[in-house]
Amino acid sequence: MCGGFVGAAHPEALTAAIENRFLKTGEPRDLTLLYAAGQGDGKSRGLNHLAHPGLVKRVIGGHWGLVPRLGKMAIAGQVEGVIFPQGVVCQLLRDIAAGRPGCITHVGLGTFIDPDFDGGRLNPNSPGDLVERIELDGRTWLFYRAFPVHVGLIRATAADPFGNLVMTQEAVIGEVLPIAQAVHNCGGIVLAQVREILDKPAPPNTVRVPGILVDRIVVASPEQHHQTFGEESNAAYYSPQPTGVDIASLLGEPMPAGARRIIAARACDELEAGMIANLGIGVPEGIARIAAERGILNEVTLTVESGPIGGVPAGGLSFGASSYPEAIIDQPSQFDFYDGGGLDFAALGAAQVDQHGNVNVSKFHDRVAGVGGFVNISQNARRLVFCGTLTSGGLEVSVKHGRLVIENEGRHRKFLQHVEQVSFSGKLARKSGQDVLFVTERAVFRLTREGLALIEVAPGIDVESQILSQMDFRPKIGELREMPASAFAANLN
Repeated sequence: MCGGFVGAAHPEALTAAIENRFLKTGEPRDLTLLYAAGQGDGKSRGLNHLAHPGLVKRVIGGHWGLVPRLGKMAIAGQVEGVIFPQGVVCQLLRDIAAGRPGCITHVGLGTFIDPDFDGGRLNPNSPGDLVERIELDGRTWLFYRAFPVHVGLIRATAADPFGNLVMTQEAVIGEVLPIAQAVHNCGGIVLAQVREILDKPAPPNTVRVPGILVDRIVVASPEQHHQTFGEESNAAYYSPQPTGVDIASLLGEPMPAGARRIIAARACDELEAGMIANLGIGVPEGIARIAAERGILNEVTLTVESGPIGGVPAGGLSFGASSYPEAIIDQPSQFDFYDGGGLDFAALGAAQVDQHGNVNVSKFHDRVAGVGGFVNISQNARRLVFCGTLTSGGLEVSVKHGRLVIENEGRHRKFLQHVEQVSFSGKLARKSGQDVLFVTERAVFRLTREGLALIEVAPGIDVESQILSQMDFRPKIGELREMPASAFAANLN
C-alpha cells in the first residue's frame, strides 16, 4: 500500500528504489499494489516507477490517469486491474486495521464498481469477489472485503528519535495512520520516507504516526521530497493565511476568454454564500476564479478530498494541496464527511453523458482514467454541477454583441446514447432526489425523473442545428430560458 495524492506526501524515494532494485535483480515480483489517490506525473514519477511487467501482478487503485503505463498494462491483460473509489480504499484500510471483515457503504452503487455491472474490474483476469451487494436494514449496500496488507510505504516531514512521524511541512496528511496501523496489525512492515531526523522528541500532539508502527525510516534526498510534483517547495500549503493577504489574489490573472470561462461563470451561479464546496480539477477549477472576481470567494469554503479545508485549492501537478487552508484533516475523515452529505455543492468534469444522466469519467476505449474521489463526491453532494463542453476536439467559440458564436465545432460528441462506463448513476440520483445540473458553453441541462432535460440555451444559439444535432439523443424540452448574460459578459470578443 502506497500513500500520497498526485505528488503530495508520495514517498518518491521508496517507489524509485523498488524500481531500481527490480531492474537490477528482477526482485521483488508479483506484487499486489493498493493505493487510494492517483500518484504520478503522467510520465515517470510516483507509481509509474512500479509499472513493469513482473513487478506487479494486481493493481487496486482509485485514479489511474497519472499512471498511464499501469493502465495500459491492465487493458492489455498484463496485470489484474481493479478500480475502487478513493474514499472507499481509505476507509477500507481502517477496517483492515481494526480486524473488521470489510467496508460497508453505499458508495459505488449503480456504477461500474457495483458487482451487478463490472465490479470495478478492468479485464476478465481481474478478481470479481472483492466487492458484493448485501441487504442490511432494508437497504442495499456494497461490501468491500478486507484483505491483508503486508508492506506500507508512507511519507512524513520528519521522524524524531523514537521514530514518531510528524507532517508539519506536508501539503496533505492523507491516510498515513490507517496504512501504518493496517500493515502493522497484518504483521507486515512499514517503511517511512522523511526529509530529516529530529534531535529531540516531537511534541506529542504533532505526531501523525507513532514510532511503534514504523519499522524502517529512509531519509530522502531533497530532489525526491518535493512539496508536490508541480513545486519543489511552497510554504503556503501548510501555513495559515497571513494578515492582510486576500486569498483571491492567489488566483492570479482573470480567467481567459473562451468556453471554459462561460461554463465556470454559469456554474458559479449555483454557488451560494455559506456553502461548503468541492471543485474538481479542470474546468471546475475556474469556478473559484469567477467567484473571486464576483467578490464571493470569501463567503464559501472550498475543500479538497485529500484533506484541506478552506484556502484556495491548487491545480495541475499540485492538485490536492491548498494555499493557506484553515485546516488539513486526514483523507479518510474527509471522505466520512463527504459520504455523509457534508458537501453543499460540488462541481465536477464530465467526459461522456447519456440520456439517463449517467456520466463517464473513468474509461475510454483503451485509456483508463479511473475515478479517484469522483464517485464519493458525485454520489453525495447535495447540489451537483457537471461541467464540460457540448463537443470536444477543436471546439472554438467567441462572444459577439452578447451572443455566442460557434467558430469551429468540436469533432467528438460527448452527449451519447450510452456512456462507455457508468461512473455516476443518473438512476440513483433521480431516486434520491439529488439536484443535478449539466452546464456546457451553449446549453444547460437538468436531471429530471424522465432523464435529461434542456432548460437553458445560450443567446445566439439555434437549438436544432447547434445543440440537438450535436447529441446522440433528444433530451426533454420544456420551457427554455436564455443562459444568464453574466456568463458571457466578460469581454469575450
